Amino acid sequence: MAKKKLNVGMIGYGFMGRTHSNAFRKVGNFFDLDYQPVLKAICGRTETGVKAFADKWGYESVETDWRKMIDRKDIDIIDICTPNDSHMEIAIAAAQAGKMIMCEKPLARTGAEGEKMVAAVEGARVANSVWYNYRRVPAVTMAKQLIDEGRLGKIFHYRAKFLQDWTISADLPQGGTGLWRLDAAAAGSGVTGDLLAHCIDTAIWLNGSVDSVTAMTETFIKERKHNLTGKVEKVGIDDACAFLARFDNGSLATFESTRYARGHKALYTLEINGEHASIAWDLHDLHRLQWFDHRDESKLRGWKSIHVTDGDQPYMKNWWVPGLQIGYEHTFVHQVADFLEGVANNKPTTPSFREALETQYICDAVLDSAKTGKWTEVKSLG
Repeated sequence: MAKKKLNVGMIGYGFMGRTHSNAFRKVGNFFDLDYQPVLKAICGRTETGVKAFADKWGYESVETDWRKMIDRKDIDIIDICTPNDSHMEIAIAAAQAGKMIMCEKPLARTGAEGEKMVAAVEGARVANSVWYNYRRVPAVTMAKQLIDEGRLGKIFHYRAKFLQDWTISADLPQGGTGLWRLDAAAAGSGVTGDLLAHCIDTAIWLNGSVDSVTAMTETFIKERKHNLTGKVEKVGIDDACAFLARFDNGSLATFESTRYARGHKALYTLEINGEHASIAWDLHDLHRLQWFDHRDESKLRGWKSIHVTDGDQPYMKNWWVPGLQIGYEHTFVHQVADFLEGVANNKPTTPSFREALETQYICDAVLDSAKTGKWTEVKSLG
């Protein structure tokens, strides 16, 4: 039976453009789906750059105006891989055109922007999802299954951190290609929206909604040259953030993120402690889930390292034989597979825009708390 084609129009072709393009290309080789994505068009502002990207990844056509991309009748899915300041405008236009939308994280710069995006996709009733890919690491998905099965019992603690070190140099400019994450106007925030958003999304997926937070942030280098203006300008993003949180289920949490941790390029770890058992996971060893169960016989009780590669573990039946692991890029393949399966069965793919808005509300509360120095309640999704 011939598969139905879904034509992809991707906007933006940086780092995330590569991960998404690879996922769309590979998903049909490993997952048996009703739909086959087609790399129909890629859009970018620089014609030479976007043409080179199209040639390398096999896109059939190029555009330099995202509005023309959205107006095309031969595009089914709009994939947003642009800086955060353009997410809202592109997503609303795509929804009004009746396109399915996949949007890179975070959903927007603020909750207010995210609300408009949610209203647009829900009003147009178009399929939508946000690329929070760490949900789809098999070991993290397995952690979700164990929690939902009640194996940990009542949850007491959640802790997460995401550490990098790439912005320590005072000579590093802000703004423009590759460095827009250091420009508050483009990014909205620093490590809170870029790194902690990943930690927050995973946390509320695993452990439920957050009730309130208290936070502190710091901008270590106050001024940097701006690539777009050529002038030395004030830095508006947070270089580091640490916050405490209370979940609705009564558990306590600590979150930390920084781009000033020498020796760490992308250290994302999480640990969850329950009345019966604990779970820990480390991005640097992403195919392993650490598990401790107090109900084990005392003389054999201890942390176990579960190698998540067997066919009865999440997603792994689609890949290799047991013992052979997969990596970072496969999480994006899993996201595309889940999205296409959702389209086929008319079911939403998590996280939807509305679910991703919850993460945005928490980020807003964190930044507000850092300014006031007070505990801040997280806005409810309603």
